[in-house]
Amino acid sequence: MKTIAIPLCCLLATFLLTRPAALSQTITGAWKGKTGNVRTELKLVKKGDSLLGTAYYYTSKTHYRRYAVRGYFDGQTNDVVWWDETLLEDRSSGNLFGSSKEPVLTVADFNCPGEDKMLLDGSSTERDHKDIPKGTVALEKIAIPTFTDEWDYVIENYTVGANHPDIIDSIARMSFAPPLMEEREIPAAVIRPSAPVVVAAPKVSAPPPAAPPEIKKPVGSPLTPEDKFTARTNKLQTVIPVTAKKIELRFYDNAQVDGDSIALFLNKRLIFKNIRLTEQPYTIFLDADELGDDNELVMVAENLGSIPPNTSFMVAIVGKKRYEARLYADEHSSALIRLIKQDGDK
Repeated sequence: MKTIAIPLCCLLATFLLTRPAALSQTITGAWKGKTGNVRTELKLVKKGDSLLGTAYYYTSKTHYRRYAVRGYFDGQTNDVVWWDETLLEDRSSGNLFGSSKEPVLTVADFNCPGEDKMLLDGSSTERDHKDIPKGTVALEKIAIPTFTDEWDYVIENYTVGANHPDIIDSIARMSFAPPLMEEREIPAAVIRPSAPVVVAAPKVSAPPPAAPPEIKKPVGSPLTPEDKFTARTNKLQTVIPVTAKKIELRFYDNAQVDGDSIALFLNKRLIFKNIRLTEQPYTIFLDADELGDDNELVMVAENLGSIPPNTSFMVAIVGKKRYEARLYADEHSSALIRLIKQDGDK
């Protein structure tokens, strides 16, 4: 169990640099080190509990791969999660992570082992395949980054006004990142939509056995949700930090109600099917005690309605935090949501 006390060096750095700002804002800045054996430079900017920025994986200043990143920082536990969201530039020779060009997801600890030293230490996996490791992550905060981009202005002026959410969102749009996932505190009184469909997810305390070989069906035989789950590629849509014992997930049709229906798989097991998306939420509850440290919830399109693709608006309620994301699924891909426990809740 980690202590929730922020290290002394972080307190001193925050007091000197930000004064009235939150102590945890020192996560904002440039970081340099390695992801596995790959040289990495990371720029993170804190907005609420969310993180935005860019990641460079490189062999030299002219040979690199650059991603827009987003993630979360928990100032109570010092846990940090971030992932490569969108490939912005590829000037690499293709040998950074071997032959793989898969984006990366990292879970790390923010710590201060010395008076003037701040570190991010953790491990990484492929973003869309949690079982494929990319190696340990060891990054140190630096004053002057090797690479220059639009986030430098925010980092350099963060404590004198550039931490305003509108400025951060504006820079994020300039970086060609996709629409931001919203995260905010839930007000004391929350008006719930009328007549929601509420169900509880079955327990999934152990991972399932390996999937059996694909069975070829007769021509014209309808595909089951399991068939579609197996045949389609999972693409990460968002990551939800699990910081409470109960997780409430609400699914709505994201656009015009046109008959979209979905199935949900948790850690490769079908938990719900034939979910019809409407303007009213279909709500499920997950028990954190029944989850592993890192979990995969996959939304599979059972049908695409009259207006493809299948789009769902998901609201996740975790303790006093609310997360929102737009999920996309079609005949070729399914929407992947990773639920990652924070250290204090494992």
